[in-house]
Amino acid sequence: MDEEYDVIVLGTGLKECILSGLLSVDGLKVLHMDRNDYYGGESTSLNLIQLWKRFRGNDKPPAHLGSSRDYNVDMIPKFMMANGTLVRVLIHTDVTKYLYFKAVDGSFVFNKGKVHKVPATDMEALKSPLMGLFEKRRARKFFIYVQDYEESNPKTHEGMDLTRVTTRELIAKYGLDDNTIDFIGHALALHRDDRYLDEPALDTVKRMKLYAESLARFQGGSPYIYPLYGLGELPQAFARLSAVYGGTYMLNKPECKVEFDEEGKVCGVTSEGETARCKKVVCDPSYLPNKVRKVGRVARAICIMSHPIPNTNDSHSVQVILPQKQLGRRSDMYLFCCSYSHNVAPKGKFIAFVSSEAETDHPEIELRAGIDLLGPVDEIFYDVYDRYEPVNEPSLDNCFISTSYDATTHFESTVLDVLNMYTMITGKVLDLSVDLSAASAAEE
Repeated sequence: MDEEYDVIVLGTGLKECILSGLLSVDGLKVLHMDRNDYYGGESTSLNLIQLWKRFRGNDKPPAHLGSSRDYNVDMIPKFMMANGTLVRVLIHTDVTKYLYFKAVDGSFVFNKGKVHKVPATDMEALKSPLMGLFEKRRARKFFIYVQDYEESNPKTHEGMDLTRVTTRELIAKYGLDDNTIDFIGHALALHRDDRYLDEPALDTVKRMKLYAESLARFQGGSPYIYPLYGLGELPQAFARLSAVYGGTYMLNKPECKVEFDEEGKVCGVTSEGETARCKKVVCDPSYLPNKVRKVGRVARAICIMSHPIPNTNDSHSVQVILPQKQLGRRSDMYLFCCSYSHNVAPKGKFIAFVSSEAETDHPEIELRAGIDLLGPVDEIFYDVYDRYEPVNEPSLDNCFISTSYDATTHFESTVLDVLNMYTMITGKVLDLSVDLSAASAAEE
């Protein structure tokens, strides 16, 4: 342990594992430590016995739920955009060889008390029961504009500079009503609240294009993919990558204490009386609590069911977004459902999550709108966890701290945090111009 490293990474959450993999590939000498004896940190996957221990305080789940080891319940469940940044990172690092993915069946949005499929293209807009006839035509025109838009080709801009025109102004040009704006902003562009309406429209148009490209990629019912056996596979895959490139792993290291020199810069990490020296530390907020601040809380319900979510075309895996306006809330609510088809539960069982930024201290009341959409549940667990973000200045102390996971059930915001951290640590931008056609999803 008494060696010198370029970087010591503390915690084996997904963000930390991606970074240790990327930094190892870059040729840096990396030591990766975790106080736990398992991978994944906050984003770990639990079997049934572990789930009962964590939420019920005993390890005796009822026998009718099936074998404990057939369950892989992700603590931070998120789908990946098939054409999104995380998939580009996976391909860039060749981690795909350790993982199998499968398309997610459905993508839905809650509107006026009902669940509807999210229309993503001009053709789907015409079929959608979300809109009346005239609204469909207006929406179709808007979708065609977005599909044809190319940043580098002014002919496709229709005289608008989307770096200056706000989303609100762009949408006003097409005369779309509030309902349509709601599902475009929240279920297609995946904004978490309505602030985007007064920001430049380019970001929203790019997000919509990503959704449509991801949808086209596997011709499934949604733009999302998800690993077989759940997300717990991801941190381990990046850990393997790091090890291939010379990274060293130490789990079950208690009391990982970050050491600082007289200038306040990090100089090492001490555990069990030994100190490993380093130039930089990467960690999750729990390892440096005095360098982070609480920015919110996430409320969620974890449900085990014996059926798919009603009104989602019997989808075995699905995301449903409940926009804030539909619920009279300040932020969106998310339903995530996966099942035995992705090997995260035994045959016939489904795992659903309802999550949102917590606005009260009563998750069972606050999440009711989402839970009511699930139909009968076999078991339900409630949980609230705090979200933190770093307040330190990494250029002064060489500590690079990730932000806590948000309530969303997709990965786009998570990966942006990783890429920003990578740039701060290395001083360069990760080149993700990879050939996506080289990668393919796991077939049924």
